Amino acid sequence: MKALENTRKKSKMSKDSSLPKVYFLVLYNDNEHSIDYVVNSLMAICGHNPDQALQCTLIIHNMGSYEVKKGSLNFLTPMKKALSAKRLKATIK
Repeated sequence: MKALENTRKKSKMSKDSSLPKVYFLVLYNDNEHSIDYVVNSLMAICGHNPDQALQCTLIIHNMGSYEVKKGSLNFLTPMKKALSAKRLKATIK
């Protein structure tokens, strides 16, 4: 039985390692931009609807940062650059 369990674990691990890596676009709070500015930026750049953008913005305001989008590096990089061009602090983790 033990050998079967080890085989299952190895099989599951090898499947997981073949999945593409998921990254997160993290947006940070600042004292320069209004809530409306951040909400509008998230809608325009990340494709958030108004409620989602407001919720993310309030979390960022209260917690200091938030993972506003997830995906591949190629998917998130243009969004990070666009947020940075709007002088918002963002990173990909």
